[in-house]
Amino acid sequence: MTYLKLVLVSLFWAGGFIAGKILMTAQVGPYTAAAYRFLVAAVCLLFVLYRAERKLPSLTQRQWLLVIALGLTGVFFYNIFFFNGLQTIAASRASLIVAITPVVTSVLSAVFFKEQIKPLRWLGILLSMTGAVLVIAHGKPLEVLNGGISIGDVLIFGCVIAWAVYTLIGKVALREMSPLVVATYSAVVGFATLAALAVPEGMFAAHARIEWTGWVAVLFMAVFSTAIGFIWFYEGVQAIGPSKAAVFGNLVPVFAVMLAVLLLGERIDASTIAGGALVLAGVSLTNR
Repeated sequence: MTYLKLVLVSLFWAGGFIAGKILMTAQVGPYTAAAYRFLVAAVCLLFVLYRAERKLPSLTQRQWLLVIALGLTGVFFYNIFFFNGLQTIAASRASLIVAITPVVTSVLSAVFFKEQIKPLRWLGILLSMTGAVLVIAHGKPLEVLNGGISIGDVLIFGCVIAWAVYTLIGKVALREMSPLVVATYSAVVGFATLAALAVPEGMFAAHARIEWTGWVAVLFMAVFSTAIGFIWFYEGVQAIGPSKAAVFGNLVPVFAVMLAVLLLGERIDASTIAGGALVLAGVSLTNR
């Protein structure tokens, strides 16, 4: 059952790219879309946390600072980059760029936490970065040097940096708080900061423009991609360990590309397939 849940988590996270793309074509602003997502997600997580702890835990000043940092990096900045990026590039393409996040996390972890990177992991990092360049440059790597990348590519790469920093801060936060507490409170902080941008964008009037497909996308991202996905992932971490659980993340871009073709009618070119294969191979070696 643990392995099935982890596979489903990968599917839910992949579906988040599709749902995000649907929202960006529904005449909803990026800040409003992100705020709606985390409003629902925060309510769900608060409910689960209260049921689990029979109360909402109080935090120290240091813990609040950690939670605020997590909410800004993993929720606020990540979603700003995510939804703005999806306005201009395909969901499948975005998922393959985001797939290099574990690699960037490993490099930053080596820099800030002095974690040793063995030769096999360096090879994985090289493969993943090469694959990402192929995807971003549409199979023409020299185009990257000539500025031949879009603003959407840059924004989605911002997601990679934001989530890598979030993960590193999370290593510190999880020494003092449970994963559920960290996720719930960071989601609340993230929603509050996103709402500060969403309200001027017209958050309260946006509901009139959202069709049923848009609301389904919001609910899917909030309930499945965020709340259930997080809870099941950490159940997997507890059951089989973080390293084995993290490997299932390799399925996310695979599922995302398949769903983008089936549900959005996106076309995948040879450079995307080749680059995606290198990204997955590199991430697999890095995780090992």
